[in-house]
Amino acid sequence: MSAEIHAGAATPLPAVERRLSSTLRMRLAAWRALALAMLSASAAPCAHAQTPTASPQPQSTVRDAGLLQRTASPDIAFFDGAHPPVDLLQAFDAVVTDPASGFEPNAHLLAHTAWIARTRAGSGEASSFVSQQIEPLWQRGYRGFLLDTPGAVAALDAIHSAHPDARLMIGGDDALQAALPHAAALYAVVGASLVRGVAPGGRPFDVAAAERAARIDAAQSFMRRTGVPVISIELCPADDRACARTTAAQVVASGVTPYVTNAARNVVGIGAIEVLPRRVLIVQDRARDVPLDETPGVRDAATPLNYLGYDVEYADVNDTLPDDVAPDRYAGVVVWLEGDDPHDGAAWRRWIDARIAAHVPVAFIGQFGFDAAGDEGPALDLQPVAGPFSGPLSIVSRDPIIGFEAQPRLGPRDLTGVRVGAASRPLLRVKSGEATLDPVAITPWGGYALTPYTVVSLNGIGQERWAIQPIRFFAEALRLPPMPAPSVTTENGRRLFMTHVDGDGFASRAEFPGPDYSGEALYERIFTRFRVPMTLSVIEGEVGPQGLYPQISPRLEAIAHKMFALPYVAIGTHTYSHPFKWEDVSAQTGERVDRGGGDTAFSLNIPNYRFDIDREITGSIDYINTRLAPPGKKAVVLQWPGNCEPPAIVVRKVYAAGVDNINGGDTVITKSVNSWTNIAPIGIAKGPGAYQIYAPNQDENVYTNDWIGPFYGFTRVLETFDMTERPLRFKPIDVYYHMYSGTKVASLRALDQVFSTVLKQPVLPVQITDYAHKVLDWRGFAVARAVRAADASTGTATNAAIGAWIVRGNGEVRELHWPAANAPDLRASRGVTGYAAGPDGTYVHIADGAARVVFDAANAAPAAQPAGASAGAVPYIAQANGFVRRFTRDAHGMSFEFGGYYQPFVELANAQRCSVSMAGHPVAARRDGAQLRFDTPPAVGLKIDYQPVEVACGD
Repeated sequence: MSAEIHAGAATPLPAVERRLSSTLRMRLAAWRALALAMLSASAAPCAHAQTPTASPQPQSTVRDAGLLQRTASPDIAFFDGAHPPVDLLQAFDAVVTDPASGFEPNAHLLAHTAWIARTRAGSGEASSFVSQQIEPLWQRGYRGFLLDTPGAVAALDAIHSAHPDARLMIGGDDALQAALPHAAALYAVVGASLVRGVAPGGRPFDVAAAERAARIDAAQSFMRRTGVPVISIELCPADDRACARTTAAQVVASGVTPYVTNAARNVVGIGAIEVLPRRVLIVQDRARDVPLDETPGVRDAATPLNYLGYDVEYADVNDTLPDDVAPDRYAGVVVWLEGDDPHDGAAWRRWIDARIAAHVPVAFIGQFGFDAAGDEGPALDLQPVAGPFSGPLSIVSRDPIIGFEAQPRLGPRDLTGVRVGAASRPLLRVKSGEATLDPVAITPWGGYALTPYTVVSLNGIGQERWAIQPIRFFAEALRLPPMPAPSVTTENGRRLFMTHVDGDGFASRAEFPGPDYSGEALYERIFTRFRVPMTLSVIEGEVGPQGLYPQISPRLEAIAHKMFALPYVAIGTHTYSHPFKWEDVSAQTGERVDRGGGDTAFSLNIPNYRFDIDREITGSIDYINTRLAPPGKKAVVLQWPGNCEPPAIVVRKVYAAGVDNINGGDTVITKSVNSWTNIAPIGIAKGPGAYQIYAPNQDENVYTNDWIGPFYGFTRVLETFDMTERPLRFKPIDVYYHMYSGTKVASLRALDQVFSTVLKQPVLPVQITDYAHKVLDWRGFAVARAVRAADASTGTATNAAIGAWIVRGNGEVRELHWPAANAPDLRASRGVTGYAAGPDGTYVHIADGAARVVFDAANAAPAAQPAGASAGAVPYIAQANGFVRRFTRDAHGMSFEFGGYYQPFVELANAQRCSVSMAGHPVAARRDGAQLRFDTPPAVGLKIDYQPVEVACGD
């Protein structure tokens, strides 16, 4: 439908309008009159006016003849709930909230998103309105204001005078007309709904086609006249994302910026972008004496979900389950049940039914926890199959995901009597006698994999194997779209490499001539030989004068002080007494719970010491900072000791102490233990503010059979590094070991071999705290896709490789993993510094944690456009052994700041006509065809010395 209106043209009244009420015809006439008036007022078109298009970047503006020149329409969300989901909403350029909700923007300041307050005012002085309402809101962190009453609009000039940088918006009745005199100061205008509006009293209604056309005409005319974008708020039921997606696409097709939400405005709506939820809830039946860390949801399910880009939360099926698991916040629910049915079966079934009714995909592993093929079976497209089953089993059909690492032995007694209907797709269909059953299937609401087609125990060797390919199964069952997911394994095309050392054995004697203690041996043969960023730690109770060895404490402290003084060494604490059994620490108080046995079984048996969690954490940190750390350094991380399974209250205390945390998880996959079940997740959410970050892989204790031998066994960690890189890059590299590795020649040689091998690979050395910060950013990283007009006909997103993706974080994550060979279109993308082919797709480099990435349809076929090929001869960063920030690109080249810890360099592609200068001086770069490489000085200490780089390209 054309939005053009020609002033003075006589248009016959369409037949549909002749049937409308006189009131509605008067309203249509008013809208058309407004459009005509705005066109008439612009006899000479403004040079800066244009139809806005969606953009993930903050709206850029420059002044021109008293008006704002805008390059794109901002993406604006509207949220009136008390607890805005900040992580998701940061995908928008601005978020309008109700200040009365209690939300405090100062506690949630974002680099790329402004908080805007909805304000209302009656009659009165504008100056009073500014001082009494605007100023307090400004102090709370609001940086924009939506004025939707005549009194508030009347104060607009006063607000603009007091805060010229404030993002000002006008809404309410007749917003377009009210905004016209103030266009020069406006960020956006909230116009009338175009598709699904709200009637007086809050009742949603569909906007009639004729009135919609008139509203579109008025909005388009206003935008052409002023250059100010118009936002249309539309309403759909909270759980109906298909409705929201279709409605948003319809508005996008009209040239207006949409925001589709529910009547209460307490969901993450869909605008010109749709934010993809990246959380999955795992519900499982955990025995009370089993730590969360040891449950199958953590040990098995979380890793494939993390690989796909999803963070995981956990719930117990027999506890109160959350009622806010909605499709705007959660990508899906995984149910992993292995024991008895839930205690309250009726409540469990109601909860599942509510999730399915809300269009949240559900994947069952093991059991349903209810009679899935009972009375409600037809609604789930499930059919009961009467048992018992005793005949021999045969396979009728099998998808390739079945039998991924192991094929379970076929036995009729393990089968559940269920078969899917025509709307579902069986992944495994078997026959027992005359009965046909489907143990694994994809259904309209999700999917399931029933026992034994889940994780198979190999009891003879104490190992496990996946009976299904879990990444494919979860992606299909939960309808997880391919997306450019934030990566914690890679930066600038190179796999991350870190190393950290736990303090155990620092007081142990070296078992060969020369150094006296293990720390001294490591200092001589490892710490000073491999000058890479590393984190070293001690156990205070082993090293300090009040600990186990007061007689040798001066010597141990001297070694510790010397190693901590190395400029590339960061400092960690391994606690005071090294608790071994964290299950003996109360989850409620953090105190030790005496379960029998002496202190030796719980921690180091330090004389006259009674366990105190604060002494373990802040006490050990204070000891290190005051007695061992050189000037300018402090302890920055706590490295979990023992079984590394602390309760949530202890994890929160570490965050409160101002340090990071690391350790735990069991990534020990090798050629002899070859299963994804031996790859741990990124970390574990133990509750609000209690996220434990797992070590990327395990230490030498595992590879030496608990330090029994062989003591060269740590060389097998190289198998782990390789098997978590190919065929899929699950993990970065972490050379993680203990101080006692310095006691033996064999273990020292193993370390030398491991470091030497790793440093020959394309890695990017980082500190363990850099990795920890990336993990925390990864959890809240926002990924959104641009809504396309083509989506309007289906209510679903079109080919993910076509169109734009918007990503935003706090700046720690600077790499995206795209699970295909597509190269990004560098001309259409923004914030993309480059890309590189990986073992499992394309790794896209981004700057400062925010980007708009476009994958062009022309580059969709891997054979036609491999990840390493040029993209229109635009120069880009192919790889860099360091960190890029403040990146900009123009027609003549690019500029950025660069620095790194260890042998930093940048390699540019498509750079045959480029030259490089650094800090204003030409750089001698090495050329290889269209590739260009230059080196920069390494960091002297822990702080990166960033150098300004200019890349000039042209004839």
